[in-house]
Amino acid sequence: MHANRYLLKLNIICMQRYSLTCTAVRSPEQHHFERGHMELLSGNQAIAQGAWEAGCQIGVAYPGTPSTETMETFAKLPDVYAEWAPNEKVAVEVGAGASAAGTRVLATMKHVGVNVAADPLFTLAYTGVGGGMLILTADDPGMHSSQNEQDNHFYARAAHIPMLEPSDSQEAHDMAKVAFELSERFDLPFFIRSTVRISHAKSPVEVGERENFTPKQYKKNPAKWVMMPAFAIGRRASLDQRVDAVTAWADETPLNRIVPGDGSDDGDIGVICTGAIYQYVRDALPEARILKLGVTWPLPKLKIQNFAFGVKHLYVVEEASTYLSEQVRALGIKLDQPENPLPRDGELDPWAIQIAFGKRVPTHTDTPEDLPARPPALCAGCPHRPVFRELGRLHAIVVGDIGCYTLGALPPLSAMDTTLCMGASVSMGHGFELALHHTEHRPIVSVIGDSTFGHSGLESLLGTVYNSGIGTICILDNRTTAMTGQQGDMFNGITLQHRPTRELNMAQVVRALGVDDVEEINPNNIKAVREALQRATKADDRLSVLIFRSPCVQLKDSFVRQKPLHVDEEKCTTCGVCVSIGCPALSSDLDSGIAHIDEVQCVGCKQCQQYCAFHAIKED
Repeated sequence: MHANRYLLKLNIICMQRYSLTCTAVRSPEQHHFERGHMELLSGNQAIAQGAWEAGCQIGVAYPGTPSTETMETFAKLPDVYAEWAPNEKVAVEVGAGASAAGTRVLATMKHVGVNVAADPLFTLAYTGVGGGMLILTADDPGMHSSQNEQDNHFYARAAHIPMLEPSDSQEAHDMAKVAFELSERFDLPFFIRSTVRISHAKSPVEVGERENFTPKQYKKNPAKWVMMPAFAIGRRASLDQRVDAVTAWADETPLNRIVPGDGSDDGDIGVICTGAIYQYVRDALPEARILKLGVTWPLPKLKIQNFAFGVKHLYVVEEASTYLSEQVRALGIKLDQPENPLPRDGELDPWAIQIAFGKRVPTHTDTPEDLPARPPALCAGCPHRPVFRELGRLHAIVVGDIGCYTLGALPPLSAMDTTLCMGASVSMGHGFELALHHTEHRPIVSVIGDSTFGHSGLESLLGTVYNSGIGTICILDNRTTAMTGQQGDMFNGITLQHRPTRELNMAQVVRALGVDDVEEINPNNIKAVREALQRATKADDRLSVLIFRSPCVQLKDSFVRQKPLHVDEEKCTTCGVCVSIGCPALSSDLDSGIAHIDEVQCVGCKQCQQYCAFHAIKED
């Protein structure tokens, strides 16, 4: 509720409380911080800066909102190597290798990326580290750019990986900087968890100089690094000892601290919280005493118990999760419930907390209910639009994937049936074919983007080919990872730091996997798109892969804007076909039905012109 509007207010709160926050959080582990100048940084930028100051030399990531800017910032800092990995699993494995070799490493990803990286992460806690290793999980309460609302506190607990959690950019910087020493001290990788507000909100940060970290010399040690059962058994016993040590530290570190209330009734209400929620609770319940957790796994059990004994009423405030409340109750501590229940899903804000605690919400103006909806849409001139339009004409079952092309599911295109996770379109499409091939006469088409295809679609295609799958796969190659800000990938040959590399030929890769029917099409040619889809979907005895290649219209220098088109009103028959393609530059008059083209938004791609059978859309 009001979360986007609250972003600016959060920035102001962080600025106002900077001096209290950054001084109170400093701990014995942070005594070496150099005093420096102030910069206004987002949480993502602050994490990158803190890692750099700690002497981190290598950064690996797969882009995903809200984490992307972290590695982009790190890559611009001096004396570092940074790369985009094909996916999060590979990123963590590259980081694990560099850590084992003695170097400090930063790996970043969004919350669902940890699902992909879970395989190496769980065993990485067993092996431990060489050089310190920090892993950012950027969670997305409210699902601003994600397919689920996932709390990765549970990953920290399950994988036995300590988790730090900042509440503003200064803490993000400080925690990232100290995490590498902690990682090496306890021989464990460390998580740092942010949420979308911490990742993207900016607040003042005191930055310092880079440490002269000397990488540790690698020494062969199979008992530590070779996780075959005989060695893994010993490392499990070692893991228990390391977890005991970090648990004792969690009760001592001032990263977990008590913040007194501002009134004489301090002690009546106690609140346990973490991250951005701390800022909201301070604003909504200024009278409350707060146990602010900067380490959210392992939890400081003694500190929580002592805090509970010191207040009359104890509450846990958290968003879209029950992690903290479950862990506090597991300690045998009774929690009070607010007068009104807190929302179970979505982001919190001060107003929601005030309502829950029976307070009057400050006077504000609600958004008028009669405003027209502005749903997200594919950009004007997007090369994906004709593909979805033609799939709709075929009445195909379209199995979609993760990317900006997921917007093809929305009206007026309404041309996508499912979206689950990265790479699932190809394997789910194979499943659809297995289940419906003999009963369903509609074509089944999988749609996936170029970056997502490299992330995990390749393995799915390999499984389909191996099992003699049939059907149609459309790879929408717009030459970039568009949804997260136009990052490079293996199929456009652009690396994060623009190092020399090679661009993989997608058609050759697909053929090498065993697909014989491969065709490349310009998606801006409507006739070619229609003919390619009709040919591929009519074949029920083979697997066809159609590669629709045209650059994203938002890429610099990749699309030459043409003169905007206009509608000849005398020739317009008000059939509505042009408007039905869903271009935001197209609309129709509510009274006459005559089509209209917004000259500001039109990029002159001529897609609508090709759909107009009456030649009413002209270039001059």
